[in-house]
Order: sequence, then C-alpha cells, then structure tokens
Amino acid sequence: METKKNAPPIQVKGLRKSFGQQKVLNGIDLEVAAGETLSVLGQSGTGKSVLLKIIVGLQQPDSGSIRIHGREVTGRSREQLNEIRKKIGFLFQNSALYDSLTVEQNVAFPLERHSDMSEAERKKRVRELLSAVGIEEDLDKLPGQISGGMQKRVGLARALVLSPDILLFDEPTAGLDPITASEIDTLILKTQKKWDISSIVVTHDLPSARAISDRLALMRDGQIMIEGSFKDLEESKDEFVAQFLNRG
Repeated sequence: METKKNAPPIQVKGLRKSFGQQKVLNGIDLEVAAGETLSVLGQSGTGKSVLLKIIVGLQQPDSGSIRIHGREVTGRSREQLNEIRKKIGFLFQNSALYDSLTVEQNVAFPLERHSDMSEAERKKRVRELLSAVGIEEDLDKLPGQISGGMQKRVGLARALVLSPDILLFDEPTAGLDPITASEIDTLILKTQKKWDISSIVVTHDLPSARAISDRLALMRDGQIMIEGSFKDLEESKDEFVAQFLNRG
C-alpha cells in the first residue's frame, strides 16, 4: 500500500466506540509525528487499550477516521489490514507469547508468516534482535522459563521483527518491579532512537511515561482532556489532572 508523503504516521479523528450503553471512546483526536512517542494516560476503563486495538485493526470503531501514513485504515478488507499491520509492531500487556514455542521461535513466527526470507536469513534477523534487547543467551528457553521482564523483551523483539515504523505499547511496564520497569523504559528509548519509530504507549506508569514520552495525552470519559509535555500537564489548573499526577 502506498503512503502519502509528509503525512503523519498516525492520525486519529473523531473516533467513537461503544459497547452496549457504555461509551468507551467519545470523539478521540490524536496525531503522532514521525519518530515521536505519545503516551496515553488515564484511569482504568477509559478506553486506552481499546484505542490501540482499533488503530491496529483488532477492533472496528463505530465512527471516525484512522490514517496510517495518510491512508485510511477503517473499512479495509482483512487482506488490506494485514498489509498495514506488517508496518505496525504491537507489544501486548501480557507479552502474548506462545507458551509452546521457544524464545527464538516466538520472535521468528511473524517472519515465517509474512516474509519471503530463507531460514538462514530469519535466524540471523531473530538473533540480531534478541541481541539488541539483551536476551541472546535465552533463545532456546520457553516463555515459562524466563521472568516477566525478559518476556517483555522477547515481545519487543517480536514486535520489531518485520521492521515496523510504528510501535504500539499496551502497558509495557505493568506487573514489573521498579528496577525492571526502568530497564524496559531504557530499552524502549534505545529502540526509538535506533530505528526512528513513531509510538503510542498506553500506560498507568507515570515515571515511565515521563521518561519515554515526547508528548502525553490524558483521557477521561472517553475523551482527551489535555495533551502536551509533562510540564504542560504539571502546570494545568484542572483538579482532575492534578489528582492524576499526584496520586500515590
């Protein structure tokens, strides 16, 4: 699929999604520039993860527009969506690794399905990425034999394996101790810098969001109530913003 020159990698306009009577997304507008990291914050149940799933095509919106490199995503066929998804890496909250596959096999899986690489080329690509995320010694282990932090690293390697220019992160530091979470933040920053990737990060982790983000967007009641730098949010006079930033 062709891309439009100079179009932002991600544009979301007027996005709405309800489940029954519950409005989860109620008119979301977002834009992410090339090489930029936007963190989406908000309380549980505000639709942050739903937003990511709609962008990657795992769920359909009720209305609104999603453009990836200037091309509309909504209403595409499954085949067209699969083409778009190849350029979007998704790191799920629970890493979503296949329990019965080794670390190496998990990372190689998208290449086997979506590339014409030879087995030797796939193996080289996988090992390069596992080395980049610091787990080249554990490629023969099963997911159940490695820690949660290491599973996140494997998930990141798998998200990168098709050379995407967009990464979507769903709670990348959830369930990790502060030291491991900080290591994942460092790895995300290193990844962004090395491959110049545009990212949306859904997170509850304020220190993480502050460390990795160029901009932040705070959601409430299915809408974005404030968007800007961490300093912009800190200087907001809104009571909800202040409570969110100062909780705990």
